[in-house]
Amino acid sequence: MTIAQDKISQQGIYEDVTFPPGDLYSDEPPLETELHLRQIILLLTCLEWLWRDRNDFYAAGNLTIYYSPNQLKSEDFRGPDFFVVLGCDRKTRKSWVVWEENGKYPNLIIEILSDSTAKTDKGLKKEIYQDTFRTLDYFWFDPYTQEFAGFHLVDGEYQPLQPNAQEYLWSQQLGLYLGIYQGLLRFFTPDGQLVPTPEETAQQTQQRLEQAQQTAQQEAEKAQRLAAKLRELNIDPDTI
Repeated sequence: MTIAQDKISQQGIYEDVTFPPGDLYSDEPPLETELHLRQIILLLTCLEWLWRDRNDFYAAGNLTIYYSPNQLKSEDFRGPDFFVVLGCDRKTRKSWVVWEENGKYPNLIIEILSDSTAKTDKGLKKEIYQDTFRTLDYFWFDPYTQEFAGFHLVDGEYQPLQPNAQEYLWSQQLGLYLGIYQGLLRFFTPDGQLVPTPEETAQQTQQRLEQAQQTAQQEAEKAQRLAAKLRELNIDPDTI
């Protein structure tokens, strides 16, 4: 038995693993709070539900992006809290490896601020996303303080986005607004409608069904009262 085989038999895995290009695992630390996790899951769930019929994008949260010009995992990597890449295959990935994805970088990035990351998100990461990634839409949001800002890349530099009347910010890349709803960052359609989760969609469908049933029942009761009134007047409602 070789040493490597002995390691497998005793431990079930190799002690030293060399990851081939294109099969690099994400190397991101755990999220700081439950609220950060809920926010990222909410963004991912809503966008994937809205675009459930599309196969030309990739969206992920807290996943490492490897972008070393030397194609090395050990250098030049960042892990945005949430990002979207357009014009690519929609499939699961262990990480986003730029040199294995036709040189594509995220079209949109959202960072969820915290006390320990806010300075980096607003400084170093912003510079990297602007100067190296050339990511066109960049947003940050603090679920505790409700701080929310967005930028669009114009002539190589991030320009602040101006909110609309509802305080939403427009993402040119997604064709959607981003705004705060019930304390969390959500997507909104161009006409300002909230992009729902699958659960919210089911609830809305159930509410519409119940409303239709209630309306039908009210109409039936109204017809019955009218028929009774006609019979009091010796008029057969079936002949009218």
